[in-house]
Amino acid sequence: MSPKLNQKDRRLFLCAGAVFVLLVIAAAVLGSGDRGQGEYPSSYSSASAGAKAAYLLLSETGYKVERWEKPLSELPPATMTTLILAEPSESPTREERERLKAFISDGGHVIATGMFAGTFLPENESTPDIFSGMTWKKASSLSPSRITRAAPQIVLAPRAYWQDSAAAYPLYGDGDHTVVVKYPFGRGEVLWWASATPLTNAGLKEPGNLEFFLACLGGQNHEILWDEYIHGYRQTLAGSIAHSPVKWLFAQLVLLAVAIVATFSRRSGPTCAPTIEVRLSPIEFVQTLGGLYERAGTASVAVDICYRRFRYWLTRRLGVAGNTSSDELASAIRNRWEITGKSFANDQIIATLKSCEAASSDPFLKATVALRLLQELDGYASRLNLFRGVRKEKH
Repeated sequence: MSPKLNQKDRRLFLCAGAVFVLLVIAAAVLGSGDRGQGEYPSSYSSASAGAKAAYLLLSETGYKVERWEKPLSELPPATMTTLILAEPSESPTREERERLKAFISDGGHVIATGMFAGTFLPENESTPDIFSGMTWKKASSLSPSRITRAAPQIVLAPRAYWQDSAAAYPLYGDGDHTVVVKYPFGRGEVLWWASATPLTNAGLKEPGNLEFFLACLGGQNHEILWDEYIHGYRQTLAGSIAHSPVKWLFAQLVLLAVAIVATFSRRSGPTCAPTIEVRLSPIEFVQTLGGLYERAGTASVAVDICYRRFRYWLTRRLGVAGNTSSDELASAIRNRWEITGKSFANDQIIATLKSCEAASSDPFLKATVALRLLQELDGYASRLNLFRGVRKEKH
């Protein structure tokens, strides 16, 4: 039988459902907006820290540029190819690192930006510097090259710096540290920037940044691969969802479904009445009632109750009137059941019945006398099986 909801529960359920639907819609809208407005240098992002303007600029000015949404382990041959790793958000796997190393050695050109981009490179002397990267700074050229000739000064947020290394050629510095370097590796070349500021939507407008960015690309004859795989973008929908906040929405839906199933199964399952532990067992009731009579000093009441019960069942079993005298009851017992023995002598039965009648109205009856009379009544009742029918009816 399905559980019925009253009006109050139904109203609460509808309100909770409406709130959940609104949360789902908001999560879907915000989740879809993250793809275009992410605060990282993605070619999909139009936010200030995005790089959509730089990507569109290259596309519209004749550069052969495309987004790379595959793992680095699947990089194409390195002939006249420039790979842009703009602020990687994930660490490379061993296979990706080895393939990138081979890509550069075979003549590939790599531009790696950010404080963690060095982990992708075959040679890495970069050191994170978070506090310096909180503000933009001007960096001046340190060595003559075609890049520094195109842009003697650039602006960027130095989130890292390159330690002094004989293998790397320093290009720009902010006065304290080197923030842009390049070094050859095999037949290829590596360019490392302290941050991706020069190619972002906001940073591209700063003096010298556009010229610097274009000079680093190596000319229009290079094919440019803008890596979006490192930003969580995948060719398949399932892969993109797995690396986006949408996966948490699905996790919440699964959790909600489990909660609904568990709640429904609990409410629609078999109902088990809770076990109620009775504080007073029969013997405790007898002891409590006996203590009450003892404190009240009314032993005669206990005798009167037991005597009346004894006479009721005795006269009922014998089929005689309830006001039959004690002598007649004793004679009827002997004639009916033909019981012999000293304990069933007429004089003793008559004496017990008359003693009970007298004790029932004696307010000063002693407890010991009352106990003896009750024991005698109980003995007669047991021998005559007076309460056998009562026990069967109760069971």
